[in-house]
Amino acid sequence: MADIQIEDGIIKIANLDIQDPKAADVLAAYPQVRWAEITRRAVKIGLGYLKGGEKD
Repeated sequence: MADIQIEDGIIKIANLDIQDPKAADVLAAYPQVRWAEITRRAVKIGLGYLKGGEKD
């Protein structure tokens, strides 16, 4: 289980494992130096997509 904290509007995720071979293949197509930024953007987009769903 990942350790997730929110501090001053910043989401901090430690030890996050994502078991998704298709997503890993997409990420692997980019240079490793860009992986953190791409993952950050993907999480931001995903959480934005879920906005409002917390009431369901």
